[in-house]
Amino acid sequence: MKKIGFDNEKYLKTQSEHIRERIDKFGDKLYLEFGGKLFDDYHASRVLPGFEPDSKLRMLMKLADRAEIVIVISAQDIEKNKVRGDLGITYDEDVLRLKSAFEDRGLYVGSVVMTQYSGQAAADAFRARLEKRGITVYQHYLIDGYPSNIKTIISEDGFGKNDYIKTTRPLVVITAPGPGSGKMATCLSQLYHENKRGIKAGYAKFETFPIWNVPLKHPINLAYEAATADLDDVNMIDSFHLEAYGETTVNYNRDIEIFPVLNAMFEAIYGESPYKSPTDMGVNMAGNCIIDDAVCAEASNMEIIRRYYNTINRVVEEKASEKEVYKIELLMNQAKITTDDRKVTVAAKERAESLGCPAAAIELEDGTIITSKTTELLGASAALLLNALKVLAGIGHDVHVISPEAIEPIQLLKTAYLGGKNPRLHTDEVLIALSISASTDDNARKALEQLPKLKGCQVHTSVMLSDVDIKTFKRLGVDLTSEPIKTKRK
Repeated sequence: MKKIGFDNEKYLKTQSEHIRERIDKFGDKLYLEFGGKLFDDYHASRVLPGFEPDSKLRMLMKLADRAEIVIVISAQDIEKNKVRGDLGITYDEDVLRLKSAFEDRGLYVGSVVMTQYSGQAAADAFRARLEKRGITVYQHYLIDGYPSNIKTIISEDGFGKNDYIKTTRPLVVITAPGPGSGKMATCLSQLYHENKRGIKAGYAKFETFPIWNVPLKHPINLAYEAATADLDDVNMIDSFHLEAYGETTVNYNRDIEIFPVLNAMFEAIYGESPYKSPTDMGVNMAGNCIIDDAVCAEASNMEIIRRYYNTINRVVEEKASEKEVYKIELLMNQAKITTDDRKVTVAAKERAESLGCPAAAIELEDGTIITSKTTELLGASAALLLNALKVLAGIGHDVHVISPEAIEPIQLLKTAYLGGKNPRLHTDEVLIALSISASTDDNARKALEQLPKLKGCQVHTSVMLSDVDIKTFKRLGVDLTSEPIKTKRK
């Protein structure tokens, strides 16, 4: 049985209560910055076993009649065609996905804001695409000296240049496809514009990571740094909070850097600031809901290793810099872990070295390690799926669950009609063949029924996989890593 380290029900209750208290603290309007993934926070669910990926969304739905959502995306991310790693889609596509997902659940999405705009052609094209769909789009611009030049920032030459976002509800949730999109700057800009219009607006931050009330170098917080290695985020002791209260708390560099700006803005609006530190701004209660620190620490260490492999694979594909790898290696040193601490990594590499061919390994929920190798009919990852499903179904290793009648047509299609030279089945193809066999074979049916049990399992392959195999594992909810070794694509 999967070990649980986090009490999700307690989290929903205490977190929603805390947010309501913060809403009541301000008068006309509250801008609530939602950091991380609002809709599907898979990172949180990996490092806090027991956390449900949609927890923040479920909580927000309780405030649906009072809230509207503004989705923020950086024009620079649009220009770079930045991809959301956990879903494999670009940030601009994720804006459309998020809008549809929110609205399907009865939440109101008021507009989209493009931040850091400086005339990027791709951003202009995306704006036209959104407006064609009837979506209101606003633009925010780069500001010289941001975030330290407060005099310029809080002026008509700073936030004053930005479009004013028209909102209609008292709670405005600012969210984005990923970190570094400009959510906080959007909130601060709105505070400036609301003040000009005589509206008393407040700001609060709902950021799950880093967790402010666990140690700075706790694996949970180190895993957050690994997840944002491309952003140069660094977890830090909140010096403002330490000075004000004598209490050590953790925040990250961008929030600490921006705090004097926010503090100055509140002083201009109210005469004094309601917050003494970045930690004060937050409403995160996740740290209070950890029920087994050891379980969460172990899961976080595995996440750091997973992030290391994903990043080094992206370097091989020329999609990331070696600087990101070096940062995660430093985090691994701080956590006192190596790639050998991940059991499936060791198992897959040992099997590949002993056989002299690509291999793969999976760790099931009960800790059982299963391996596979590349054969004439199946790639190592496809063979791994079959091996794991047979073990879960109690089917002997030598029992065939896919008939030749199911495999041969797929091989014929690949080689004779689609021009491929490699007849081996990929993961998606082997699952199709298994489903075909399941209609006439009880063992195949039993094996197919085990697929949900693969969710959350750890997998490692001795070579990098095709996009098809990677996407299949993602759909199954498997945590996949691969050695940074390319294979010849067939």
